[in-house]
Amino acid sequence: MFFKVGKKFSDWGLALAVTSVGVLGLLILYWQLSNDRVATLQDKQNISQQKNRKYNLPDKAIIPKSSDRGDQQQSSPTIKQAIKPTNPSLSKVIAEWEKAAKTEIFNVIIPASFKGQVLKEVKLSSKEKAIALTFDDGPWPYSTLKILEILKKDNIKATFFMVGQPLQEYPQIAQQVVLDGHAVANHTWSHRYRRMSPADAAREVEDTEALIYKITGLKPAIFRPPGGIMTNGVVDYAKKHKYFVAMWSSDSNDYSRPSVPRLVRNVMKNAKPGGMVLMHDGGGDRTPTVRALPIIISQLKKRGYKFVTVPELLDLQEQEQQVLAKKSTDTPTTNSSTSLNTKK
Repeated sequence: MFFKVGKKFSDWGLALAVTSVGVLGLLILYWQLSNDRVATLQDKQNISQQKNRKYNLPDKAIIPKSSDRGDQQQSSPTIKQAIKPTNPSLSKVIAEWEKAAKTEIFNVIIPASFKGQVLKEVKLSSKEKAIALTFDDGPWPYSTLKILEILKKDNIKATFFMVGQPLQEYPQIAQQVVLDGHAVANHTWSHRYRRMSPADAAREVEDTEALIYKITGLKPAIFRPPGGIMTNGVVDYAKKHKYFVAMWSSDSNDYSRPSVPRLVRNVMKNAKPGGMVLMHDGGGDRTPTVRALPIIISQLKKRGYKFVTVPELLDLQEQEQQVLAKKSTDTPTTNSSTSLNTKK
């Protein structure tokens, strides 16, 4: 009897052990499959890179409270009055901007041949090496100001593609950008990637333009789509309304927060005359960009580059084309009779 009971317990123990091993095996298999799935998703995210990156507003703790600010985009956002700066000289300049804005003398003019066009670079035939540094997603409370300091130290003018939401929160930073002589451009209101209705796409562009105009007195004629996405409606609207759509020829990939040496290499490997360099002053922590910028400037200078804004880059190509056209009209043509006489 004891033998039978013992055998029975032994059978139960064996069954329990087998079951435990089976359950453990299933758990291990599930863990492996989960890791594979995570790796696959990570690969997809790496492939899509900028298109799928999240645009983050600054920490709410450092954003001034505002009664009319909502977390979601409004159908037609309330455009707030620009905060008047306390600096008397800046106040005077802003007053002049507001006066000038009424007569639109400060509107950004681009050559007619570029209106409605989409380019990532311009073709320069001269030996002069010009390149445009561009910064997206600002204005931002720390990084934009640090970038302005670096650019001012090296006497460099750049182009800032501004997003409506942070622009609404930090109008004084945008005013400082213009006061320092930089160009401003439109980068939509809320930095959305998904497909939009024509009405939503129009609001994304128009509301940002209206706010830039209200704060700085400038009407930007240059647009860049968030993530470089061409098919969600905003580019179609921009082209239809004769914006120049500025893409980029050199991507720093700073949105992925690479190391400073890697960020510098990303810019330098595709730097070329007539090119536009993509960096970010907003949308997240841009400390690597701030640290890399002086190195990028130094290396580009060593290669003989001069720095211009995007409007200036377009003007350079326009001027070159005009010179070439003038040369072609000034060159005397040989008529048939002259040719015959020459042969005689």
